[in-house]
Amino acid sequence: MNILTFDIEEWFHILDNEATSTETHWANFEVRIHQNMDRIHNLLNQTNQKATFFCIGWIARKYPEIIKQINDNGHEIASHSDMHQLAYKQSKKAFEDDVEKSIKHLEDIIGKKVISYRAPGFSVKEENKWVFEILMKFGIEIDCSIFPAKRAHGGFENFGAAVPCWIDVEGMRIKEFPINLSTFLGKSLIFSGGGYFRLLPYHIIKRLTKNSDYVMTYFHPRDFDPTQPMVPGLNYIRKLKSYYGLENALRKLEKLIKEEHFIDLKTADTQVDWTKAKVLKI
Repeated sequence: MNILTFDIEEWFHILDNEATSTETHWANFEVRIHQNMDRIHNLLNQTNQKATFFCIGWIARKYPEIIKQINDNGHEIASHSDMHQLAYKQSKKAFEDDVEKSIKHLEDIIGKKVISYRAPGFSVKEENKWVFEILMKFGIEIDCSIFPAKRAHGGFENFGAAVPCWIDVEGMRIKEFPINLSTFLGKSLIFSGGGYFRLLPYHIIKRLTKNSDYVMTYFHPRDFDPTQPMVPGLNYIRKLKSYYGLENALRKLEKLIKEEHFIDLKTADTQVDWTKAKVLKI
């Protein structure tokens, strides 16, 4: 199964960067979310494609019309936190407050329960796996926060699965849809979203997608904005990761959607035989 998801945040919501770390910083940057969302909606409308949108509460408060349009177009709304901070840098109380606010703001707009969550930057690691208890406390049934490999910020290298599975926390269970891993030239490779998708040539992405039983994509509005300004404070490597391939990313995604079958997370959940899924106790 190939799952199509988008993380809805502004172009300046870059993690682990001092110049963009707080809401005070964000006020200094231009608004580009509307034009970037238009690109995504146009693509999905033209291809008759449904997707799951992981949205931050900050966007919901400032631009509720963004959330309303996603919902009105028949797409699934999920939480991507409230203030887009790395989960492992938050205390339990700060994380709990953030999750609660995010869910409330989204539900107030769409009038339905939010049941899925993704941490910013896939920032659930061994050291903060307590997040799952908090997510379940607020009615989250599906998590998509696990990146089962090394990563600059985040990464749960020893998680034990790169396919849909159960996470068991003292007898309570939550469904996990982690990022998928593929093998290319003998090495594990992530290809299905963000900078990885922009950096890799299309023929490699197509081959890996076709050869994978499970693909979890993740895209951001900024991934399709080739004229966005340069975010201050980034070193050379982060500039490369953040800006390479912006010009062609939308065309690559359009081609992939047309050539491969994609579904939203809600549909994927119904296609998994959860009675046979692996259970990971943490």
